[in-house]
Order: sequence, then C-alpha cells, then structure tokens
Amino acid sequence: MRRSVTVTAGTVEHRATEPISYWHRHDLHEIEYAVDGLAEIYTPQTHYLLPPLHAAWIPAGVEHAPLLRDVTTIAVFFDPAEFAFPQTRTAIIAVPPVLREMMRYAVRWPIHGESRASGACGESGATDDAAEAGIFFHALAGVVRQQLAHTAPLSLPICDDVIVQDVIAYTAGHLADADAVSVCRAVGISERALRRRFAAVLGQTWRDHLRQARLFRAMAMLSTSTMSVGEIAVEVGFGSGSALARAFRTWTGESPSEYRERWLTPGPTTPEAAHLG
Repeated sequence: MRRSVTVTAGTVEHRATEPISYWHRHDLHEIEYAVDGLAEIYTPQTHYLLPPLHAAWIPAGVEHAPLLRDVTTIAVFFDPAEFAFPQTRTAIIAVPPVLREMMRYAVRWPIHGESRASGACGESGATDDAAEAGIFFHALAGVVRQQLAHTAPLSLPICDDVIVQDVIAYTAGHLADADAVSVCRAVGISERALRRRFAAVLGQTWRDHLRQARLFRAMAMLSTSTMSVGEIAVEVGFGSGSALARAFRTWTGESPSEYRERWLTPGPTTPEAAHLG
C-alpha cells in the first residue's frame, strides 16, 4: 500500500537586483540566509542587519519588511504545527558551515514546488522524495535550534516617539561627526531632554545608541565595500582603525579584519550547492 507523505517545510531562493521592501507576515516560521550581499529586516520595533554568513530568524505571524538590495538570499520555511522552536522573537544568528551547506542543499525542495507535495501525484519517486525532504528538514531544524541559543547583536530599536525618531534619523545621517550639541540643535530640544527622553523611550542613552549605530554601519561597510578599516572608522565616526577595532571586538568578539576575512573566505562547495554560484 502506497504511503502518502506531506513535507511541511520548503525554501525560496531569491536574487534581488533592484531594491525590494514590503511589509508582510507568514503563517510559517522563516529563516533567511544572506548568501552574498547585505540585507536588512525591519519589524515594527526593530531594525536588523543581515550581513553575509548570518541569517534572520522570523517566527510565524511576525510582521516584517525585508530591505533587499543587490543580494542573494535563501529562505527556509517551517510549519509551526510540525516544527517547534524555542525562539519566539525575531533574531539574527551566525551561520556556521554546516547550516550554510544544508540551506544551500535545501533549495532542491521549493516551498511551492511539486517536491513539497504529498506524493499523491501517483509516482512512488515523489513519495520517496517527500519522505527524504521530511527527514532532511527535521535535521535542518535541529541545527537552527542550536544556533538560536547564540543570537548576534545586529539590531537597532525603532519607536513611535516623533522626537526620538528625529534624533535617530539625524544620528544615522551624521555618524562621522554627531554629538549631543548638534543633535539637540537639529531636533530642537535641550541636552537634558535628550538624555531623559531617549532613555525613557528606548531604555538606553543616546551615546550608547550612537556607538551601536556606528558599529552597525561599520559592519555593513566591512561586508559590502573595499574601503580599509581605517577609512571605514573615519566614515562612521570612530576616528581611527584602532578605536574601531577595540569597539568592534568588544561587540562581536573579533576584529574588523577577522570579520571581513571570515565572510570573504568561501566555504567548501558541494556539487548540490555549486549551481547557486
């Protein structure tokens, strides 16, 4: 008697050559991996950076808007009814080689493709393939669960407070030379009001936000530009490569050069992954 097998997971591979951004939500859990290029993810509360060698974990039902510009991504979807995960909030995780290669291999099972179907098409091969996919995605989910225990600090807060929004926007546009005096002058508030309001709304000081925003931009530039570490340091407001290196190591556990070298070094290529380029 033929056995019907339904695969409750699948993938979407996407190459964005033009900017793409739109708000939506899924009834499936999603993990999106940046194969190359730099992606960003927005939720109503947070702005996430998705550099190469990292993936965004987006639980089912979370409203979000990806910002994709000249980037290739692989998204894997899991049915919450079949797959349980400990992380119920959006997060960024590092992608070790085993997870990277598994996600590359998983593109053989598109989320809307026939290989995800139940095998009721009448071919025993389809049923066998669906059974193989089920086993594979459960193994992949296990690796994802392990990585979710170690999220990366690649996010900036978002809020509805108009004044704080203006402060954040001005800060982002003037990372190289922003200080409390210039921010307050641009937004029209006192330094005392800046300290109190920023801490009350976001739970951090403006100076802590400035440092985080500078590191955020530096990581993006390390991933997408050929500028030297020293040039990037000046561009984002750290002043020198050594100052950036100290802050970057404290934030990520590695130096800017080590980070850049790690994501620029290609991993082992499997025959199944070779067609992804």
